[in-house]
Amino acid sequence: MESIARISSLLESARELTLDAASAARSARSSSKPLDRIQVKKLLDSRNEREVLDGLRRVISMMYRSQRTHPLFSSVVKNVASPNIEIKKLVYIYLIHHAEEDPDLALLSINTIQKSLSDSNPQVRALALRTMSNIRVPVISQIVSLAIKKGTGDINPYVRRAAALAVPKCYRLDPSQMPQLLEYLSTLLADKQYYVAGAAVTAFLDICPDRLDLIHKYYRQLVKMVVDMDEWSQLSTLRLMTVYARKCFPRRTRIVKAQNKAADLQDFYGDNAAANTNNDSEGHEIVVLDPDLELLLDSIKPLLQSRNSGVVVSVARCYDAVGTPDYVKTAIGPLIALLRGAQDIQQVALFNIVSICLTRPADFVRYASHFLVRATDTQPVWELKLELLTLIFPHAPPHVKSLVLNELEHFSRGTDKALVREAVRAIGRCAVTDTAAAPRCLRLLLSQITSLDGTLAAESLTVIRHLIQQDPTAHVATVVRLAKNLDSATDPHARATIIWLVGEFSGLNGEDNIAPDVLRILLKDFPSEAEIAKRQIILLGAKVYLHYLNRQIEASQTADGEPGPPPKLLEDDDHPIAKLWSYVILLARYDTSYDLRDRTRLYKALLGVPQLATLMLLAPKPAPQAQSPSEIRRGYTLGSSALVLADAAGVHGVRGYEDLPDWVEEGKQPDPRPRETGVPPTANYGEKRVVPALEILDGGSSRSVPTNANGLGEGVGTKTLDDWLAEEEDEGKKAVPLSAPVQRQVVEESEDEEEEEEETTEEDEEEEEEEEEEEEEEEEEDDEEEESSSEGGESDGDEAEDARLMGA
Repeated sequence: MESIARISSLLESARELTLDAASAARSARSSSKPLDRIQVKKLLDSRNEREVLDGLRRVISMMYRSQRTHPLFSSVVKNVASPNIEIKKLVYIYLIHHAEEDPDLALLSINTIQKSLSDSNPQVRALALRTMSNIRVPVISQIVSLAIKKGTGDINPYVRRAAALAVPKCYRLDPSQMPQLLEYLSTLLADKQYYVAGAAVTAFLDICPDRLDLIHKYYRQLVKMVVDMDEWSQLSTLRLMTVYARKCFPRRTRIVKAQNKAADLQDFYGDNAAANTNNDSEGHEIVVLDPDLELLLDSIKPLLQSRNSGVVVSVARCYDAVGTPDYVKTAIGPLIALLRGAQDIQQVALFNIVSICLTRPADFVRYASHFLVRATDTQPVWELKLELLTLIFPHAPPHVKSLVLNELEHFSRGTDKALVREAVRAIGRCAVTDTAAAPRCLRLLLSQITSLDGTLAAESLTVIRHLIQQDPTAHVATVVRLAKNLDSATDPHARATIIWLVGEFSGLNGEDNIAPDVLRILLKDFPSEAEIAKRQIILLGAKVYLHYLNRQIEASQTADGEPGPPPKLLEDDDHPIAKLWSYVILLARYDTSYDLRDRTRLYKALLGVPQLATLMLLAPKPAPQAQSPSEIRRGYTLGSSALVLADAAGVHGVRGYEDLPDWVEEGKQPDPRPRETGVPPTANYGEKRVVPALEILDGGSSRSVPTNANGLGEGVGTKTLDDWLAEEEDEGKKAVPLSAPVQRQVVEESEDEEEEEEETTEEDEEEEEEEEEEEEEEEEEDDEEEESSSEGGESDGDEAEDARLMGA
């Protein structure tokens, strides 16, 4: 009969679940049909929990659609005492939203919420604490503080975590509560549960990030628990530990001398003593890590396998900020693995990878294939990939260099103008950073100046100009070749670049230079040129005429070096170069551009003083440096938004960015003794240790170990419903309570046994005392007393033996 009753109860619970599902489906279908305020109020005042829940859902929906729900405040708040947790959640959401609008009515529900802090359900207690801290009414700040204090000492870790998250909210509500909040926070930081300690670290960073003295005692404990925390707590803990390491562990280094076996062998025979004295000062510098800092760096290493990309970047930031190059090298692989994620994750990961690659490019050579541009990459992604290819290019082996140049050549001939521009610029950076590959890069660029694509030709010529300026004397033939391609170059920027290069080389070889002839050809079609090309033609004419004047001045000087007669005036000079310059002046005088007319008048007046014109027009130009586009991001902290938005943040950067503190100086670091109270540094993660009873009670439900290899316990899924019911019946029979007479009889028997045992022990003690007395007594004692004592001892021994038998 009992099994039938159990089956009926199961059917009843299934019926209730079916009704709930039907009600939810009905409410979902009817949610589009709005109800007026009277009907919603009727649902809220109903005695049926389903109707109340439906009414609350409608109120929350109206609230988030910016409809007026304030008149329903009293009808909603009176349901705060409902035992249904779903109703409580919706009422708490409504209270948090309307508490600032009507604080007086919100205060009426504080008493009920306080009662929920003592509820037997830990979820209800945590929800009540979270709701009370979210009601932003300054009057209740002390009540919230007391609630946090009660939650801090709660036996359930879920409630303690809610108390930790409520600390910053209480601080923002009333900053004068800081002393009490620091006490609660110190208690929560010492919690043995990792999800409580993680929330406490987050609260610590919100209210008092500079109070690192609170962290000393719990440093090792937090370092050990960071691998078990949730992702948000891991991010907070890693940020805190990075700052803590900078402020508490000085940066120590030592010089390690290079070992030379051959020198040591010679030194053994005394042949190389002088050489060793010269090499004593040579060696390389290495970083000496503090044991606690090394504990941190080793403990966070498993986080490199985290599924959260932010955690991986945070570990890389910690290694880059406080670790050694070996630790940074271990973080490179996990950072490269983030490139398999979504486009936004790829972009953020690439910014951090480029930032590390600026200082350690050789470590990324082995991952060159991951930086090849794909067809699905967005523009920010392929821009960063091209930059990475150019950064690792000087450190790559020949086959990788060939691969990179082939990729860049392919993309330079594409259809996307932005990609073509960046590919050509990348080729130029490769040529600048690696002189051995510069000839190949130059040949590659020269083959593209005749392209019909104006963007490709213009960018190629700009890069060629930068390469020629690096070593002008070695590229005279290149300039001649470019001048021959003026007829085929159609892009105005490309033509202007070639004309500027011809003007820079117009002073070589005296009158045998090609510049005057190039100027003559360009002046034939001057009116049809673009304005940017016309500017360079006028500048070329001024430089050619200035070189002509300087040659005239040098030729007129006497043997003693005294200046000769001044050169002829422009109007009186019949030389072809002077005629060309006069023709340039005439063409520019009647041009429609006022900028060209002003430039021409300026050059004409300047050429009246050849010495000044030489200083202005023929001054040596510094070679342009093709820096990496991410040089402006150098120095920003990894994982920060300023690193991503550096080029768009302007001069002042991103508001709120804080750089990492400098390393603490030797001798000024805090006392390391408070850290000695925590976990010893020799205890590594995963090592077996004794589990305290509190941890067993707090996390006992989560320590059940499956017995089978598939993760399931024995017999899971093999028992039927009848087997379960039969087992419960057997357990019920075994647990049948004893009747009152039987219980009384058992109690009496146990009491008799205890009395007999007590009597037996007393008699044994008396026997020992009497034997001692017998040895000390003299022979003068009476024989009768001796016989009585011996008889009494025998009778007592018999009674003790009978009591033992009865007890057995």
